Amino acid sequence: MTKANSLENPTCRDRDYADNAAKYLVDLHEKKAVFDFCGGMMFQLVLTDALVAKLRGPDAPNVVIQDASARRMSQVPGYDKSNFADDATFFHGREVHKVPNAAGGMNFVLQLSASGKDPDGWVAGERDGYDGWGHDSSRVWRDGKRLEDEGVAGFRERYGPNSFTLNHRCYLHLDATNQLWLSAEDGCEGRLVDPGEKKKLSGLF
Repeated sequence: MTKANSLENPTCRDRDYADNAAKYLVDLHEKKAVFDFCGGMMFQLVLTDALVAKLRGPDAPNVVIQDASARRMSQVPGYDKSNFADDATFFHGREVHKVPNAAGGMNFVLQLSASGKDPDGWVAGERDGYDGWGHDSSRVWRDGKRLEDEGVAGFRERYGPNSFTLNHRCYLHLDATNQLWLSAEDGCEGRLVDPGEKKKLSGLF
């Protein structure tokens, strides 16, 4: 794939996916796209099977990429402090740590799941106790065993024996340069990057 046709290239995104951001999100997942969080933490984007099926289905939601004015989730129209997700504007997400061989080379994954029935999605405790607008240090982190005990079968087999997670609501937005960002409710966010290009730049210094 040439740079002009790279999914990370805003020109490619606007040209090929202007009317189908749902397909764009699925294609990013299938390419193992990487988002650079907090200035260097490389997270691979992973969608659950249920979310992929929903985004590919005949009644796929109209996924919304907010413009650059929505730098925080609280600036998105319809925002409130809740666990609400619609798989279009607001998504249920988990940051997953200690994932062997995650794209980006740092063992991080950002998983998005379907808000409805999803065997790999949020468990009852994540939904009922959600407080994603708060600081990470005061929130409940779950390891793979706990998630499996709460109903997510095979989590450690998929993400690694030592994996652990924190759930967030997430949304998509652009910045002033038309680059795509994936952001959590607490303000932590990552810009879509070409990990190959990042490695080339790192080698210059």
